[in-house]
Amino acid sequence: MSDSPGPSGRLLRLLSLLQARRDWPGEVLAERLAVSPRTVRRDVDRLRELGYPVRALKGPDGGYRLDAGSELPPLLFDDEQAVAVAVALQTASTGVSGIEEGALRALATVRQVMPARLRGRIDALPVTTVPADREQPRVDSAVLIAVGAAVRDREVLRFDYERPSRPRTDSGGVGATGPAGAADAPRRRVEPHHLATWSGRWYLVAWDLERGDWRTFRVDRMNPRTPTGPRFTPRDLPGGDVARYLQEVFHGREWPCRGEFVVDAPANEVQPWTGRQSVVEALGPARTRVVTGSWSWERLAAWVSWWEVPVRIVGPPELRDAAARLGQRFLAAARP
Repeated sequence: MSDSPGPSGRLLRLLSLLQARRDWPGEVLAERLAVSPRTVRRDVDRLRELGYPVRALKGPDGGYRLDAGSELPPLLFDDEQAVAVAVALQTASTGVSGIEEGALRALATVRQVMPARLRGRIDALPVTTVPADREQPRVDSAVLIAVGAAVRDREVLRFDYERPSRPRTDSGGVGATGPAGAADAPRRRVEPHHLATWSGRWYLVAWDLERGDWRTFRVDRMNPRTPTGPRFTPRDLPGGDVARYLQEVFHGREWPCRGEFVVDAPANEVQPWTGRQSVVEALGPARTRVVTGSWSWERLAAWVSWWEVPVRIVGPPELRDAAARLGQRFLAAARP
């Protein structure tokens, strides 16, 4: 777009500004558009004639607001917005099943209402999604919406959680998706705090009410139950925000609890089940020393249950004590 757009370009710019924020003082809009307040008023009247519900705000300075409406006309896009929409729709299927067709139809619809100049820019950006070396799990869109609604409404979420029976970690530290268990789907009850993506996978960061600890769950393994539970007051997430928390979870930085194990298995078999920041040292052809970490001692001690070979906890004492507590809980759970 040129530095001094004509009336049509200015109208498009005005609409883009009104969409970007709730209220705009008239003087500020005039400054942003480099026109007089009278010209802004005329452009607002043109938008109203096109069907956009722009409301005038009362007050010393006056202003404008673009109200949402059930019959809002098709939105206009400037060049940058058109490029962003095209790329977003072509890559919208990241890890989510059942939305590819809808995204392509949405892209076709948006393209049809674009002028030829913008259609050319969209057509110049074909995106080919190359699959990763290993197939990424797909998340059902209905599950994603249900989990996202619980996060938004701050309601306790109940779900069945399916996990593999073999040792597995999807991130940098032990138990990043919670202590591994049987191949069945145990029931979980959590306070859902954040829905996030990492390396093509969807994760729920939540406070586990039964374990009294933070957990990170793979959404593709979740089966939400209805109805949801009561509302809750959000807790403070370790690390301050979800991005820092996930970086520390997946890269094993600054774990508050670190311990040492000896596993009766070759190092090359142990390595895939440890985090990037873990220390793995071969003590012999069938014995391996592992130093790794987690958010709590019990979560770290649960790593012992992942293995079908003998594992010895070297230390520290807090880790051995947590393992003893877990052992008592396992015995209690196994009683008829």
